[in-house]
Amino acid sequence: MTYELLSGLVIFAFAASITPGPNNIMLMASGVNFGLARTVPHMLGVSLGHAAMTLILGLGLVQVFEVIPWLRTALTVISVAYLLWLAWKVANAAPPKDADIDARPLTFLQAAGFQWVNPKAVYMSIYAQTTYAPEGSGWQGALAVAAVFALVNLPSVATWAWGGTQIRRWLNGPGRLRAFNWTMAALLVLSLYPMLVPSS
Repeated sequence: MTYELLSGLVIFAFAASITPGPNNIMLMASGVNFGLARTVPHMLGVSLGHAAMTLILGLGLVQVFEVIPWLRTALTVISVAYLLWLAWKVANAAPPKDADIDARPLTFLQAAGFQWVNPKAVYMSIYAQTTYAPEGSGWQGALAVAAVFALVNLPSVATWAWGGTQIRRWLNGPGRLRAFNWTMAALLVLSLYPMLVPSS
């Protein structure tokens, strides 16, 4: 991978990873409701799960989507349903001291699996592989793109979870925490807009 491609990929990965999206909104809400330590598996699941998806897409799944376009539509339907369910869970998260004993943040595997129904993550992966993997580089190029994304993504998503822990002290009242959770849920639903409304 040339210096120009590598620097472009790093910039793209940072911009795509640090900007608001379903992962970051959920991580901030998790930081508020569960704290940073309990959110670490969620963060690792996002970064490593996204890297694995990026690698798999780079190894040929993009071509499968082109040959069988209804798979993309099916992914969209599943994404919408799952994100709406997650938004409901975020909106109704109880304050930590009142939370049900079973309440917990996403696990590593749940967060990793979520990448496959997260439209922003899927499109980020496809764009990265089709734009930055050197032509003819095969699996080595796909692996390089996935590795760079993982290295840039983890500190980016950790910033959102940490930010949630910092505002937690200002949300110690149940009314304010409820308002925050409903706001995060609304933003999660709004994040569906680019997927549902085709660009002109």
